[in-house]
Amino acid sequence: MENPRTGISRGCPFDCGICPNHKSHTVLAIIDVTNRCNLECPVCFANAATTGYVYEPSLNDIVKIIENLRSSRPVPAPALQFSGGEPTVREDLPLLVKSAKDRGFRHVEVNTNGIRLARDLDFFKRLIEAGMDTIYLQFDGLDDSIYEKTRGLPLLETKMAVIDNARKLGFESVVLVVTLVRGVNDHELGGIIRFALENSDVVRCVNVQPVSITGRINAEAREAMRINTTDFMELVQEQTSGLIRISDFFPVPSVIPVANSIGLMKSKEYPLFSTMPWCGVATFMVKGGEGWVPITKLADVEGFFETMDGVYRDLVEGHRIRARLRVMAALRHVKASFIKEVLWPVLKTGSYDALGRFMRRVVMVGCMHFMDPYNFDLQRLERCVIHYGLPDGTIRPFCSVNTLHRAEVEKKYSVPARTWKPPPQ
Repeated sequence: MENPRTGISRGCPFDCGICPNHKSHTVLAIIDVTNRCNLECPVCFANAATTGYVYEPSLNDIVKIIENLRSSRPVPAPALQFSGGEPTVREDLPLLVKSAKDRGFRHVEVNTNGIRLARDLDFFKRLIEAGMDTIYLQFDGLDDSIYEKTRGLPLLETKMAVIDNARKLGFESVVLVVTLVRGVNDHELGGIIRFALENSDVVRCVNVQPVSITGRINAEAREAMRINTTDFMELVQEQTSGLIRISDFFPVPSVIPVANSIGLMKSKEYPLFSTMPWCGVATFMVKGGEGWVPITKLADVEGFFETMDGVYRDLVEGHRIRARLRVMAALRHVKASFIKEVLWPVLKTGSYDALGRFMRRVVMVGCMHFMDPYNFDLQRLERCVIHYGLPDGTIRPFCSVNTLHRAEVEKKYSVPARTWKPPPQ
């Protein structure tokens, strides 16, 4: 980043802000718009709603955070998630979404447990009209006994109502976000993936997050509850009867050669998913004539990425003609039908709209393993691409905020719960 917000004095992770030592751009920015919540989830990494104080930045404060995130150079943050707490408890959430879109965020999503969106179709509609692109829907399984353990009460009917309301409103971008806990819902992965494929008219992704041992989770139980990315891949292979194999998953940074190459060809800089390889994995499911198959059935993904890395090297060395020829050569790794119908528009334009159309032809299945005090890794932290924008002007990695900085920042900008009053609407 050309304009870090803090200097280097105490060393990582205490200089987070972002300091000059940070090695990755912001790919997804997060703003916590409240710590209020309409649930008290036993597995809440934010420890929301039980702190004794209310953290709820004003509209003006949030606009300043948005502008700060968009001022990063050379690549402004392209995507923003409003999180909490539960963002939908704020009546002005549609205005926050519009403020972010007006200031250049191409993609704005709302992280939600779904309670309000299940009950209030008008509020859901106002969020869409304001420019909301995606719902990041808490979705731990297909059995109410799971929600009673992870969220404290049965919520399956609520989750189904959100899906139905999205369909009623023609909203086609719901991400199912699974907090994965060993012995609680690790047997549900296959069913959740099948549910996503069956509802692919509105569901775009299954994003699994192995439980982080922070917030309200009892640290003494961490060994019993701990589950990791390798466990996730093995369970998916087993529970989908081999439809999705371990070998179908690729580390998140695998896509860097494509972003680098398209960026140089288009004379643009794109944010890079330059995390450490063990931060997360993903694959895409594609619906074809034979039903749903992993993208690896339609392409030699590894060969494609390697060839695109050669394209990037050619471009850096000034061999533009050779690079373009190599792009064509890269396509030999992909079945012709998939190129024509899905992949070529993305490669041709490199546009966000083309990427959006691609995403609507597939369902992504991924796993992002966030850190906690028991598996903290400074190498991972320095390459984090998911950053919180905070009211003190800093921009800090997700895992450092939830492990080290959250309480300090929130207390500084909070008021006692007993004296807090909602702002006038």
